[in-house]
Amino acid sequence: MENVLGFVALAAGLIIGLGAFGACIGIGIMGSKYLEASARQPELMNALQTKMFLLAGLIDAAFLIGVGIAMMFAFANPFQL
Repeated sequence: MENVLGFVALAAGLIIGLGAFGACIGIGIMGSKYLEASARQPELMNALQTKMFLLAGLIDAAFLIGVGIAMMFAFANPFQL
C-alpha cells in the first residue's frame, strides 16, 4: 500500500516536472521564431502575434491538463484499496 502511494507521488512529480519543462522549451522556441519572423517581415507582425499568443495558450493548456491529471492521482488516487 505504501509502495503504491510512493510511486503515485513519484509519477505525479514526473508529470508536472516534465510537462513544465516541455512547455517552457516549446514557448521559448516559439517566441524566438516569432522574433525572427517579425524581424524579417515587420508587416506581418500583428498576424504573427495573434497566432503566437493562441499557440502559447494551447501549449500552456496542455501543461495544465497534465497538472490536473497529476493532482487527480495525488488526491483522488484510484489505486488505493
